[in-house]
This record gives sequence, structure tokens and C-alpha cells, in this order.
Amino acid sequence: MSNKLFQGLIYQMKDSTDRIIGVVDDKGTVIACSSLSHIGEIRSEVVEEISYTFDSFTVNGFTYKSIGSHTRAEYIAFAEGVDEVSKTLAAIISVSLTNLKTLYDEKYDKANFIKNIILDNILPGDIYIKAKELRFDSEINRVVYLIRFLNKGDVLPYDVVQNLFPDKSRDYVISVSESDIVLVKELKTAAENKSIENIAKSIADTASSEFYYRTVIGIGSVVQSIKELARSYKDAQVALEVGKVFGSEKNIINYENLGIGRLIYQLPTTLCEMFLQEVFKRGSLESLDRETLMTIQAFFDNNLNVSETSRKLFVHRNTLVYRLEKIKKLTGLDLREFDHAITFKVALMVKKYIASKPTMY
Repeated sequence: MSNKLFQGLIYQMKDSTDRIIGVVDDKGTVIACSSLSHIGEIRSEVVEEISYTFDSFTVNGFTYKSIGSHTRAEYIAFAEGVDEVSKTLAAIISVSLTNLKTLYDEKYDKANFIKNIILDNILPGDIYIKAKELRFDSEINRVVYLIRFLNKGDVLPYDVVQNLFPDKSRDYVISVSESDIVLVKELKTAAENKSIENIAKSIADTASSEFYYRTVIGIGSVVQSIKELARSYKDAQVALEVGKVFGSEKNIINYENLGIGRLIYQLPTTLCEMFLQEVFKRGSLESLDRETLMTIQAFFDNNLNVSETSRKLFVHRNTLVYRLEKIKKLTGLDLREFDHAITFKVALMVKKYIASKPTMY
């Protein structure tokens, strides 16, 4: 946002008070003030104080109040003095500049424009009109990352991601909740298109090693048009949900690689129940104990190879064959046959899906 707008409003308010008033940015620099001699001053102690409270506070003879209602203060209003008048004056300036900033962001801020698109807060017909007004490149490859922070940390999740992608003219970092941060990444080169998952890995590694955050990242589809960003965001949401439902141990889940899980996730629960009833004898799936299920998973993980699976499970080959025969007797499916194995694999995934939606059946 232009400092001239802040300075203009401060100057309009100057004649209404005999006290020095102004604005400090998130680096502690005075960017607007009724007394021009103060502009450019560094007040780092103010930034340190605002990290602990969003209420009014006093430092070195001035009263300060954050501008806006976000978890991260971009600007701070101040008024000379430490009495109730100064507190009231700082609060009035804060409200006035918050409204000014909101109006400015709605009209000129590209990040706010992107946020409205992914959250479906703008009519499709207005997207290209607004993009042209903002001189926004509408036809370029972009991908949406949904970064979910799983624990609390000392640094705000938004700041962690923003510091990794400081070029605000190409990449847009948006806070959609306290724990969810969206990154809309521009993909200009072929190398960037190929390194989509590496970018996510870099985010996760940095968040973990430098800020001790545990994250899970959903990657949406690559889209060419700005109006398709909402779909990429929804795809990233689906990636996280599907990964959660089907017990993926990965912390980076690409929508493009979800495979059959993506299909199952979109099926009605009643249809899934019918499928299970048709595939298995009544109660046969429930009769499989934990050891048997682990054997089945290992068999799938080793591409239906009996020798390799027995080696990985540290059991004799004949023991594994006996277990597979037992499974065939209970369920009617012989996992050594490719078609039966596929059916069983899908059925296990369907059962997990149903279990994740207990209120729907």
C-alpha cells in the first residue's frame, strides 16, 4: 500500500489535534507523520512490543495501536502522549486507516484479488475485468499449494511462507485460517513446471528445520487461466483430505498423483457399501485380524511377489502361502490372481473411506 495514502489522511487529521500522530510499518520505520522530521525514524522497540499484544501500548512517550484485525500487524498507528486522550486518538487513527487500507486492498491489492478468486468471492465475469484493471497476467501457468501447519510455533505460519517467496509480483501468499496458508506459485519456466513437488519439499524442510513446524502440503492442479485458480485450490484441499482418509504417510500430496483414491473419494457412501456387500461374504472382511491385514498390505507393497513378501515379513514362503490360502477361504478372493488383488485393494480403500464418514451411513 502507498505511504502517500497514509500521509494524506494523517495530514487531514493534523489540524484536529495538537499532538504528533503517525504510522509505523512492520519494520519499525515511521512512514507517515504529522511532523515531517520524524519520517524515516526507526522504532524497532515498537515492533517487538506489538508481537505480544494487539491492544494499545506505550513506548517512549507515544501510544501505539495496530492497524487492521489480522494476526500479523503490517502497520501501527501512534499518537504523542501516554494518557487516555492519546489512547483514544491512536484508536481513532487505527480505525480510520484500517478502513482506508481495506478499501485500497479491495481495489488495488493483487493478493486480495487472488484470495477472492480461490474462495469464490468474485463473479467469474468480473475476474478478467479486474485482472485487466490490476494489469495482472491472466494466462500463465500457476499452481496452488495448501500448506497446513500442524503445531504451534514462535513465528507465524504466514511469515514462514512469505519469507520463502518474497517476490510479491509473481507469487502470492494468502492466509485462509490460523493453520492454513495458501501459496499461488507462478510457473514461468519448464524447470519450474517439473519441480512442483520439490518446491513443496523445500517449504516443508525449511518449516521443520528452521522453525520446528510439522506441515502437510496439498498440491493442486497446474492451471493456465486465472479463473481456474479456484479449481486448483479445491484440488489441493482434496489432496489433503484423500491423503488423510487413506492413511498416506507422506506429508506432500499431489492431486495429480492421487490415483484411484481420488475416484473413491467422490463416490456416494451408499454406493461404496453396496460394493463391499457384493465383493465380500457377510462379515468376512471384519474377520481378518491385524496380522492378516499387515500381510495383505505387505503383499501389495511387494507387487504380489510371494518370495519377496516372505523375505520382508521374515516368514517362511510356505507360511505366507498358508496365510494367502486362509484369506481366500474367508473372502473368496485369491490375492495371487491380479484381478482378485485389484478388487481387494479397492475394497480396503473403500472401507477406509466409509470409516472416515461415520455420520453418512
